[in-house]
Amino acid sequence: MSWQSLKDKLAPSFTLPNYNGESYTVSPGKDGIPLVLFFYPRSGSFGCTKEACQFRDALAEKETFMNDKVRVVGISQDAVEKQKQFVEQHKLPYPVLSDSNGEARKAYHVGKGLLGLVEGRVTFIIDKSGMLRDAFESTMNYSAHVKFVTRWLSKLEKGNDTTESAPAPEAAATPATPV
Repeated sequence: MSWQSLKDKLAPSFTLPNYNGESYTVSPGKDGIPLVLFFYPRSGSFGCTKEACQFRDALAEKETFMNDKVRVVGISQDAVEKQKQFVEQHKLPYPVLSDSNGEARKAYHVGKGLLGLVEGRVTFIIDKSGMLRDAFESTMNYSAHVKFVTRWLSKLEKGNDTTESAPAPEAAATPATPV
């Protein structure tokens, strides 16, 4: 089953340990703020570091990401200790969760990427009412995920949060680099 089966439905809630080992509950729609969940293969790898830092920079620099207009949560299957090192090294200002047993990946139907060689890279857009509106899946084009979210946030901010998908990011944005 793929993530498309979740589209336009209430997004699943879950609780995982954050980078400090504390329980962190994701309850889409609970606070009335859109939510971005990005699942990535491995903390510390080249592509995953670039993606995580692009979300960090967007939160600091892009108007559509500022002032509690969106919540961003990063998730990988890395252990809490590795997540802590990753967050501290790159000064990530958002929750980074350890999904070591794959619970959240299963709930969101995130599979494998790169011909099944690594965990998939999928970013989900969940609107302020908790409805999963869209997702972008690309293991190789890590830089396209923030562009995808930026387009959706602009659309949600304008109140046009219909089920119509936002345009896909340009594939040529950044050369494909392995995780």
